[in-house]
Amino acid sequence: MFSTRLPWERPENPLARAERARRAAGLPLHDLTESNPTRVAIAYPEAGLRDALAAAAARPYQPEPLGLRSAREAVAVDYQQTYGVTLDAGRLVLTASSSESYALLFKVLCDPGDAILVPEPSYPLFEYLAALEGVRPVGYRLAYDGGWHIDFDSLAAARARAAAAGARVAALVIVNPNNPTGSFVTEADLARLGDIAGAADLAVISDEVFAPYRFAGAAGAVSLAAVSPALCRRALVFSLGGLSKACGLPQLKVGWIAAGGPAAAVQGALARLELVADTYLSVAGPVQHALPLLLPLGAQIREQIQDRVRSNRVALRAAVYADSPCSLLEAAGGWTAILRVPDLQAGDGRPGDERWALTLLAEDGVLVHPGHLFDMPPGAYLVASLLPPPGGFVPAATALIARCSQSVP
Repeated sequence: MFSTRLPWERPENPLARAERARRAAGLPLHDLTESNPTRVAIAYPEAGLRDALAAAAARPYQPEPLGLRSAREAVAVDYQQTYGVTLDAGRLVLTASSSESYALLFKVLCDPGDAILVPEPSYPLFEYLAALEGVRPVGYRLAYDGGWHIDFDSLAAARARAAAAGARVAALVIVNPNNPTGSFVTEADLARLGDIAGAADLAVISDEVFAPYRFAGAAGAVSLAAVSPALCRRALVFSLGGLSKACGLPQLKVGWIAAGGPAAAVQGALARLELVADTYLSVAGPVQHALPLLLPLGAQIREQIQDRVRSNRVALRAAVYADSPCSLLEAAGGWTAILRVPDLQAGDGRPGDERWALTLLAEDGVLVHPGHLFDMPPGAYLVASLLPPPGGFVPAATALIARCSQSVP
């Protein structure tokens, strides 16, 4: 009766079970997995948001498949102010979320059974988004040598694995900056990807939802794929963004796709995206009408998030004392931090980072993600959100470092 697109029966993992039990018992919990900006004591401009949405709610319904022109022009203005780059509003498509942006692009670019190349480590979402469209994700590695970068040998191997399985590779996904590694794709690597994609007739999908959160002092500049001459010279490129991360407004459900590349390919893509978007018309009218007001308000929210992430990362770095067995991996942006911790072996077959996470929760009331959930490389890693209020983050980070300097019982 039901489809087999997803593994519908998903047993609760040990960490989720332990978290649920701790919350049910009313025990204290420092949640370093929290990634919802509306729940971390950020001061939202409530009156401004209320006024923007109230004024838009009574506007007439004007369905435009690619999104209201005024809303798309507002996004283009925001990119000019945030990044100093020029986006053509005519090459923008509004969606209800970044997840929907992926879904639309997979529909336009892929036939069932085709493959997409996705980065590892990364947020554990591609498997589900691809499966829901009948598409196969094939992973390629990011390598760490004091900084993260694309492992191009792994990328070539991923393409070969897809070909050996009889799957056409339709698209290459990059996450810029990556979540959780916080690494940006350099302009040199974008140029190399452009050569690969152009020669193989692959589209490039660049998830840039965290692009506004580049750390001060990080080397290089933010390179947005859809306006990168090095990448767009030969390849069809799509950059993804949205209110959820760029403005800290996940509840308002607006994302966007910016298309770049050779003119004929871009026009063909936009015509197909328009047809698919017209089938769903999923973006609410009021939030589109309000977007010219929401984006400037979002810039105020974003500044607070940037300050929070910066101060928490400084505190976490300070907590890693000189001879600590833990180390904070370098990053250039984003909302998360990765700690390499001792890889303790045990006979139960459980990954070392999961054992650390379970012990931290039980002994210290600190909840973190084990790195294997993000397909981290061999070793033991813990992934922490940098969003929680400092009053809870700092003692939790200190307890984490102290615990991981000991042996797991």
